[in-house]
Amino acid sequence: MVFVPKKLAKYFNWKLLTLTLLVVLGVIGLLFYQNSNLLNSKLSELSLSETVLKEKLLNVENELNILKNQDQVKRNDELQETIQNIEETYKKSVSIYEKLLDLPASAKKAEHSELFAKSLNYLSERNYSSASATLDDLDKQIAAAQIQVSASFTIPASIPAQDTPPSSGYSRQRVSTDIGEFLVDIVTADLNSTRVIVDTASDSDCHDNCPVLSLGDYVSRSGAFAGINGSYFCPAEYPSCAGKTNTFDTLAMNKNKTYFNSDNNVYSTVPAVIFTGNSARFVGTSQEWGRDTGVDSVLANQPLLLSSGNITFGGGSDPKQGSRGSRSFVGTTGSTAYIGVIHNATVAEVAIVLQKMGIQNALNLDSGGSTALWSGGYKVGPGRNLPNVLLFVRK
Repeated sequence: MVFVPKKLAKYFNWKLLTLTLLVVLGVIGLLFYQNSNLLNSKLSELSLSETVLKEKLLNVENELNILKNQDQVKRNDELQETIQNIEETYKKSVSIYEKLLDLPASAKKAEHSELFAKSLNYLSERNYSSASATLDDLDKQIAAAQIQVSASFTIPASIPAQDTPPSSGYSRQRVSTDIGEFLVDIVTADLNSTRVIVDTASDSDCHDNCPVLSLGDYVSRSGAFAGINGSYFCPAEYPSCAGKTNTFDTLAMNKNKTYFNSDNNVYSTVPAVIFTGNSARFVGTSQEWGRDTGVDSVLANQPLLLSSGNITFGGGSDPKQGSRGSRSFVGTTGSTAYIGVIHNATVAEVAIVLQKMGIQNALNLDSGGSTALWSGGYKVGPGRNLPNVLLFVRK
């Protein structure tokens, strides 16, 4: 506990400070609320609304940080409770906002942003229960929209039915499983003539404002004939990624033999794939792997989907992995490598589809707005700009 010196105490007025905070929040909520009808009048303008909303959320976060870092004065109980209420509602707001960002454009409605603006207005009025209830309502609407998008997904009749991967090159095909049919985009490469590399936009570890490139740019500069998005990372448009923009936490070794995140023990239990020569090795935890630079590439992500033909992931606690969307993967069978995207699938369903296709080993990659697949051009994507990718290069 920090006390205010007597000489300074008279200059501090906590009621005034609290009032100032609420006025700032009120202005933020009011400004966004006043502009929400205009910003949402056209669905095509929703991205602008999201940009404005992110700025407002970050402003709230900055105000909270200023208050929490006032260590030269003693906080009273009333202010502490105010900070806690605002902070809890803010965190909930960020979570819902990021779900809204991930919602397909076809499913976004003006009422979604209107509800969000309403919740911010409640927050500015110190009506935390109403703000929370409004966010819960919006969360349910987003979930319902996701289900509707999934239910309306159809595989074009012109897509051929084929339950095995192509012998080489790219294929878009319909794969039938016991749990239904799935649309699959896949590229097959022979490791006897193909080298699998990881390319990164950064030359070394990066902890914030990290460089990113499009998958197409990576393909071009590395002379690759195919490529796919890499590991999970923290995209710039997520408010929760402030201070760690475009960072990724898991192990990787790029084409220049540089290892990334070697000191990150938190994520050392994440699976990884290692390509070398005409073979690949999948490890259950990246801590099993040293820092050998004699291999072609190393990339860690999670979860491991298949090992020796057996499904190793049947579902988890992450709700994002349990929702349907376009899912990227890398896999192998002997000296054959595969990269691809399975559409309108959960992560657990991807494992079932790949097993049906006869692929022996597979690792899940990033998905959602980051999903991108290249083979002579974009087959899926381009998606977001990325901090790392996996590429097929001719030997």
